[in-house]
Amino acid sequence: MLDGTQRKNLKHGVSVAIVLKQDQESGKLTDGIVRDILTNSATHPHGIKVRLMSGEVGRVKEIY
Repeated sequence: MLDGTQRKNLKHGVSVAIVLKQDQESGKLTDGIVRDILTNSATHPHGIKVRLMSGEVGRVKEIY
Protein backbone atom coordinates (compact mmCIF):
# COMPACT_ATOMS: atom_id res chain seq x y z
CA MET A 1 0.00 0.00 0.00
CA LEU A 2 1.31 3.44 -0.91
CA ASP A 3 1.92 6.20 1.63
CA GLY A 4 -0.75 8.92 1.74
CA THR A 5 1.73 11.43 3.22
CA GLN A 6 3.72 11.58 -0.06
CA ARG A 7 2.28 13.83 -2.80
CA LYS A 8 4.16 11.90 -5.52
CA ASN A 9 2.01 8.80 -4.80
CA LEU A 10 -1.19 10.64 -5.75
CA LYS A 11 -2.66 11.69 -9.06
CA HIS A 12 -6.02 12.51 -10.59
CA GLY A 13 -8.26 9.43 -10.79
CA VAL A 14 -6.55 7.32 -8.08
CA SER A 15 -8.73 5.39 -5.58
CA VAL A 16 -8.07 6.49 -1.99
CA ALA A 17 -9.50 6.43 1.52
CA ILE A 18 -9.57 9.84 3.22
CA VAL A 19 -10.48 11.08 6.67
CA LEU A 20 -12.89 14.03 6.56
CA LYS A 21 -12.42 16.98 8.94
CA GLN A 22 -15.49 16.00 10.98
CA ASP A 23 -14.27 12.36 11.17
CA GLN A 24 -10.74 13.09 12.44
CA GLU A 25 -11.60 12.15 16.04
CA SER A 26 -13.34 8.89 15.12
CA GLY A 27 -10.89 8.04 12.33
CA LYS A 28 -13.75 7.03 10.01
CA LEU A 29 -12.50 6.66 6.43
CA THR A 30 -14.33 7.71 3.26
CA ASP A 31 -13.48 6.01 -0.05
CA GLY A 32 -13.39 7.86 -3.33
CA ILE A 33 -11.53 8.91 -6.46
CA VAL A 34 -9.11 11.88 -6.40
CA ARG A 35 -10.33 14.92 -8.35
CA ASP A 36 -7.88 17.57 -7.08
CA ILE A 37 -4.73 17.52 -4.93
CA LEU A 38 -4.99 20.45 -2.52
CA THR A 39 -1.68 20.17 -0.61
CA ASN A 40 1.14 21.96 -2.44
CA SER A 41 4.07 20.58 -0.42
CA ALA A 42 5.73 17.24 -1.32
CA THR A 43 4.79 15.64 2.02
CA HIS A 44 2.42 16.20 4.93
CA PRO A 45 2.62 14.27 8.23
CA HIS A 46 -1.19 13.84 8.49
CA GLY A 47 -1.72 12.98 4.82
CA ILE A 48 -2.01 14.95 1.60
CA LYS A 49 -5.28 16.91 1.36
CA VAL A 50 -7.40 16.03 -1.67
CA ARG A 51 -10.86 16.69 -3.11
CA LEU A 52 -12.75 13.61 -4.24
CA MET A 53 -15.01 13.35 -7.31
CA SER A 54 -17.91 13.57 -4.82
CA GLY A 55 -16.65 17.00 -3.70
CA GLU A 56 -15.61 15.81 -0.24
CA VAL A 57 -12.27 17.12 1.07
CA GLY A 58 -9.98 15.27 3.45
CA ARG A 59 -6.52 13.87 4.09
CA VAL A 60 -5.39 10.66 2.38
CA LYS A 61 -4.85 7.71 4.75
CA GLU A 62 -4.75 4.85 2.20
CA ILE A 63 -4.06 4.58 -1.52
CA TYR A 64 -5.43 1.55 -3.37
